[in-house]
Amino acid sequence: MGCNNGVGVVRLLLLCLLLCVGWSWGKETDEEDVSAVYIVTLKQAPIVHSNYVYNELTKKGGFGSNKNLNKHLVKPSNASRTGRSYVSRVSRFHDSLLNKVLRGEKYLKLYSYHYLINGFAVLVTPQQADRLAMRREVSNVVLDFSVRTATTHTPQFLGLPEGAWLQEGGFEMAGEGIVIGLIDTGIDPTHPSFADNASGKQYPVPNHFSGICEVTRDFPSGSCNRKLIGARHFAASAITRGIFNASEDYASPFDGDGHGTHTASVAAGNHGIPVIVADHKFGNASGMAPRAHIAVYKALYKRFGGFAADVVAAIDQAAQDGVDILSLSITPNRRPPGIATFFNPIDMALLCAFKSGIFVIQAAGNTGPAPRSMSSFSPWIFTVGAASHDRVYSNSIVLGNNVTLPGVGLAPGTQNDTTYTLVSGTHALNNTIAANDMYVGECQDSSKFNRDVVQGNLLICSYSIRFVLGLSTTKQALETANNLSAAGVVFYMDPFILGFQINPIPMTLPGIIVSSSDDSKILLQYYNSSLERDSVSNKIVKFGAVASISGGIRANFSYSAPKVMYYSARGPDPEDTSLGDADILKPNLVAPGNSIWAAWSSGGTDSIEFQGENFAIMSGTSMAAPHIAGLAGLIKQKFPTFSPSAIASALSTTASLSDKYGGPIMAQRTYSKPDVNQSPATPFDMGSGFVNATAALDPGLIFDTSYDDYISFLCGINGSNTVVLNYTGMSCAVSNLTGLDLNLPSITIARLNQTISLERTVTNVAGNETYKIGWSAPYGVSMNVAPTHFTIANGEKQVLTATFNATTNSSYASFGRIGLFGNQGHVINFPVSIIVKMAYNTTIN
Repeated sequence: MGCNNGVGVVRLLLLCLLLCVGWSWGKETDEEDVSAVYIVTLKQAPIVHSNYVYNELTKKGGFGSNKNLNKHLVKPSNASRTGRSYVSRVSRFHDSLLNKVLRGEKYLKLYSYHYLINGFAVLVTPQQADRLAMRREVSNVVLDFSVRTATTHTPQFLGLPEGAWLQEGGFEMAGEGIVIGLIDTGIDPTHPSFADNASGKQYPVPNHFSGICEVTRDFPSGSCNRKLIGARHFAASAITRGIFNASEDYASPFDGDGHGTHTASVAAGNHGIPVIVADHKFGNASGMAPRAHIAVYKALYKRFGGFAADVVAAIDQAAQDGVDILSLSITPNRRPPGIATFFNPIDMALLCAFKSGIFVIQAAGNTGPAPRSMSSFSPWIFTVGAASHDRVYSNSIVLGNNVTLPGVGLAPGTQNDTTYTLVSGTHALNNTIAANDMYVGECQDSSKFNRDVVQGNLLICSYSIRFVLGLSTTKQALETANNLSAAGVVFYMDPFILGFQINPIPMTLPGIIVSSSDDSKILLQYYNSSLERDSVSNKIVKFGAVASISGGIRANFSYSAPKVMYYSARGPDPEDTSLGDADILKPNLVAPGNSIWAAWSSGGTDSIEFQGENFAIMSGTSMAAPHIAGLAGLIKQKFPTFSPSAIASALSTTASLSDKYGGPIMAQRTYSKPDVNQSPATPFDMGSGFVNATAALDPGLIFDTSYDDYISFLCGINGSNTVVLNYTGMSCAVSNLTGLDLNLPSITIARLNQTISLERTVTNVAGNETYKIGWSAPYGVSMNVAPTHFTIANGEKQVLTATFNATTNSSYASFGRIGLFGNQGHVINFPVSIIVKMAYNTTIN
């Protein structure tokens, strides 16, 4: 297909017209005739292949000197990138091909891809798709698939104010001129985090960006500004399936979910925006690159997630518009089929984005802590896992028997630690009819309770799976408590909720969610044992249990941050559907992703507890990825000629390996009691480590990998020659690289058969320096690195050769590390991971 788009979005009007002329969207009697969306790619090269010119120095993987750094990537002008005549010509060719193959038949072209991919998305039957696949112009036909979505303090935790921001001239300059594109659920343009008048210094207009802002009823003229400089939406595939509801999903870039607004502000929200939720102030918010520009490409929706055809269209448009950084807090719902996970339309489009100089970040996924749970596979994508930061919101309830139980809730405590009587909602019903409601204990309807029983007491409510699904809400329970004049609310955890991450929830009354089912049992045992009942009627005559609640509005600071969260997806990287191991480290890095404060859409419904609020606290690898997007923007600002792999290297080799107090970074291992079941994190948990924003701006040495290297790597996969040709338009050479040979800032060996030697090449992007090399070998392996020391000038390269010899037969992964220590203070670390080890067996007969 080649690495292409100028996307023609299908309009609702067109779809309505097709409906009027008799297009069938319903269920067919013959399943073989059911239409579906297919992504079709053509053999002719897209725009990116002809417009992005790599000079000879880049092809050799080098930088040379600072002078040569400026020639590292030669980009075309906006005029050539958007080339309307070429776009129109390609689109007409797509229409002509479809007309030839499907003349007189019903079909619907959803998108023409021009920039990263030369192809289109089309709604056809399987038979029509087969006929398209047989055409000589067509290289690949793939069935569309679904995808899903996977701060006030993290700048301080990452040391930005006195570190990275200071190097960029303060927060007033951090990220200026950089365009960060986000593929997500859209954005709320009215939020102060995206205003262009937040400071006295006017935002510049980035000349290299050519995107536009859609204007709709939901996203009126003037929604964009010098901060939010681009906004589009992509929903054609969702519309063809009949699941898009314009009134709920917003046929515009407006964020009806909240997720996209949240991630955009984490990456590049304005500095110093007050965070006020439930009438409590929780500090001032800032994005990682507060002066960067934002471009939004909405392809995800609250009710159904999204589809690859729409995501590819968004990627293609973002690249054509000229974004510098592209962040995807989304992952596929299932591992893509085929000979290898890398060969899917999204990852291949992102490979072409890499070729065009865009640094691409993707969330690792929230499917941990199981091994091989990674949802972001490809080495050209920077995959980010989720870790905690040191600020936590927690409160507690102190029972009358002096037992203290921890919980969550952004709530005030009972005044002066005053104790109040505990009353369960199920014991305060006003009639027998209410008792027949199996969900009455969730406290959703105040009319079902006796106000005289509840008034002035702490109301106990059940927190069940219905809260997770949004069928019941803490807001409604708080309203019930208010209506009944309760002193506060105590939620106990239903034992059927396992492994669900409960974020701190805003409460206007004193309140707490006892988030552990074991602690909830302790609470209920105390409560039930303190009830006094009439010996004859068994009716409750006295509620004997009492408790006080300590507030959760003030933050506490953890001594063990960061730690890898249990839900963060883990390596090793699955190469294909048989779960064979790839010789590639995933994730690349971990970043703050747990309990992250950030902007929230005024129409956001993803977390109903924050509905109507301007900010929300959320957790997931979705929150970790935009942290890296913003920090990558700072690197791009300082080193504008850095390639995507150079940015990835700077982030990886400078990552921290210890927590806030010098101990090892820990990784949670189980859903249940994650803080009890944890152990030191391995590279398959945290990649190279926890991001160190300030050190990444002065990496010293970098590992660079080219687009041609990745093509050679793909060619090395068995049976891939045709697929590579179909996707990239490039024929495979005889000599190909494996994952082991890629010049990545890590070494991962899936199968060490006796002995292997591998090379890595570093390039000096700092001043002249002398380095010494040290290493620690994985268990069951002896290793050596040569040379053991070297002197390197600015722009020069040095080849390192690492030799590994298996000394023990083992099928368990073990880990080591190689460190380069410069006499000017630079320290470069990269991890070594070896899974299967097969030693030479010397048997004498």
